[in-house]
Amino acid sequence: MTTYEGLRDSYKQILYNFLHHKNEQSLYEAQQFSKRVIEEQISPEEIVSIHLEVIEDLYPNLSSETRKSFEILLEVMIGYGMAYREHQILKNKQLELESEIDVAANMQHTFLPKEIPQLADADIGVISVPASKMSGDYYNIVKDGNEYIAIALADIIGKGVPAALCMSMIKYAMDSLPEQLLQPGQLLASLNRTVEQNIAANMFVTMMYASYDPATHIFSYSGAGHEPGFYYDASEDRFNELYAKGLALGISRDTQYREYQQSLSVGDFVVLFSDGVTECRNGDRFLERGELAELIRKYQDKTAQEIVDNVYRELENWQDFQLHDDFTLLLLRREV
Repeated sequence: MTTYEGLRDSYKQILYNFLHHKNEQSLYEAQQFSKRVIEEQISPEEIVSIHLEVIEDLYPNLSSETRKSFEILLEVMIGYGMAYREHQILKNKQLELESEIDVAANMQHTFLPKEIPQLADADIGVISVPASKMSGDYYNIVKDGNEYIAIALADIIGKGVPAALCMSMIKYAMDSLPEQLLQPGQLLASLNRTVEQNIAANMFVTMMYASYDPATHIFSYSGAGHEPGFYYDASEDRFNELYAKGLALGISRDTQYREYQQSLSVGDFVVLFSDGVTECRNGDRFLERGELAELIRKYQDKTAQEIVDNVYRELENWQDFQLHDDFTLLLLRREV
């Protein structure tokens, strides 16, 4: 007996029981039958054909008008069935793509530091939340044997798998650079040449790269078209813009990057962030930089990690829990 014949016999029994007994058991059997035909990948027009054959078996004296109405329904379902099969193909492809994106997102997560290094005289906190499965933001914080801290924060213009591939290139390009090249300006110039050679013309990367020397308490930094950060001067209780002019990575091969320096006194801190922070919005109104500074000030008596976590929660609530862009916020404060 073929699968079709077996389904027809099962359906005949279910329909007979329902027409003669009209009980709950028949409805339950019909629901189970529907699951079976889905598993067997029976098309809608085949189901209509089974129904017509069963009706003719049960009621041989079926009127010609009723029989012809089923023939019309069968023609309708043939067209529907073709569209349904195309839908199933697209659905399966979408599931495959989502599975691949999940793998890429998990791989992308491994690019980020598993823990944040800490210093005896400085406190560091960071939060990075993607707007979707795949993030266009990248950050890294590295401490060498001399307690020297290097910080990278990048925003890849582009989303999805291309951004993940670009992020992997940036990570491994930075990992391959010798330590003596890790001064901010030098690093960006070297990284820019790698990016310019290896990404599509419609992609580019903005980045802030900084280093903190705990021996001198000097924070050195360079920027490549990235959102300016903040420097908080504790003695004056004032936020200043941490401006670093420079062309985004990947646009011009021979770009050079200026290095800036900021001395940190006890209680001073620097804040770096992606443009997803300042692009938080409520309706048509975007978050202003001054509002972000005041929000940070609100929690400045807490640890660095508590500050960035609380700022994120407030902004998440402010925009009704709808992230419009990847959100990365990093804070480094001198403690002693």
